[in-house]
Amino acid sequence: MKYQAVLFDLDGTLSDSAPGILAGVRFALEKMGREVPGEAVLRRFLGPPLVDSFIPYCGMTREEAERAQDYYREYYHQTGYLENAVYPGVRGLLKALKAQGAFLGVATHKPLAPSLKILETFDILRYFDEVAGPLDTEDRDPTKGDLILRAKPDGLTCVMVGDRASDFTGARQAGMPAIAALYGYGDEGEFDAVGAIDKAFSPEDLYGLLGVEKPAPRGYFISFEGNDGSGKSTQARFLAQRLKACGHDVLLTREPGGTPVGEKVRDILLQRENMDMDAVTEALLFAAARAQHVRQVIRPALSAGRLVISDRFVDSSIAYQGAGRGLGMEMVRAINAPAVDGCMPDTTVFLSLDPREGMKRRSRSGNIDRLEQEGDAFHQAVGEGYRAIIGEDRRFIAVTSQPNKLDTAAEVFARVAARLLEDGVP
Repeated sequence: MKYQAVLFDLDGTLSDSAPGILAGVRFALEKMGREVPGEAVLRRFLGPPLVDSFIPYCGMTREEAERAQDYYREYYHQTGYLENAVYPGVRGLLKALKAQGAFLGVATHKPLAPSLKILETFDILRYFDEVAGPLDTEDRDPTKGDLILRAKPDGLTCVMVGDRASDFTGARQAGMPAIAALYGYGDEGEFDAVGAIDKAFSPEDLYGLLGVEKPAPRGYFISFEGNDGSGKSTQARFLAQRLKACGHDVLLTREPGGTPVGEKVRDILLQRENMDMDAVTEALLFAAARAQHVRQVIRPALSAGRLVISDRFVDSSIAYQGAGRGLGMEMVRAINAPAVDGCMPDTTVFLSLDPREGMKRRSRSGNIDRLEQEGDAFHQAVGEGYRAIIGEDRRFIAVTSQPNKLDTAAEVFARVAARLLEDGVP
């Protein structure tokens, strides 16, 4: 590596926080009774200290600008920090740097408390040895150079990575080189004006500029299982959104379906006019759709290093056709062996809910498919099948499906994030 320590700006360098920042600025201006400027002016607020933006762009006095900043923080600390996403590629870069022994720090004009909250919420705080931001107790706002010196370790060769010219000039004041993150909020012209040489047009460019080896892509496969009405489709979508915001390259798919062929098979399987379908036919159709899904979607995505989330996979067939239809779990495993072809989930989230309660939830939706309208005995047998599959298998993460979907989503994310860390996924 070219450097022993790497410091990063936060907004526009590690994460795209523009939606939350701009929403907070609009909120502050409306509370102040000021006209909200156009998008081009608003985007100038991205990067520099807010007070220094409210004064020239909104014609405020310093006292007014400080009051506007307080209104902004009221919004941002409650809601705005969540309107954020880690840039694709940043997470893998951070892991590669840590794996090769680098000291990592953050130097940001955003106050320290929300900065730590953002880094923790989006699951990248664990990569950093030091985080420097303005403290609520400070009488004056520190300069970027001050913040960089707070984060800079003693005795190590260090570089600053930031998306605005102020990051470059702050690094110069702190006596270190800087790299322009041009995938962020700044532009090439402002860096040329301060003499920046090294420029990253994407997080991928930083590997070469920092002299760090890029690891080979590694895919990871997560499936969601549960009785009908357990909320697995909703929770799979929530998890995909959250992991994508954390910087993971996520593919969300479903079974039966996920491919043009699979979606046609799905229609046949779930249409209520096909109630006379034989159980063996049903099992073979599920396996056929799965074979297409594995070969056309899942395996290629895993080979590309993506994180695949599938709403149902082979465990559904084992529980529904093996136990629910009475074909036998081993027989259904055998039917699906060539379809799966060894491509099994690394982790399976099982949403636990009494089958009767699940069917009450589904009946309230008014859109019941062919399998969902089977009787209590069928759904109880499916639940028993799932319990037999799960056993003591480490692959499964069992989560109780709570009435509040967001509570369930929070537990699912926490459990999956811990599993990804345990399995060495950045």
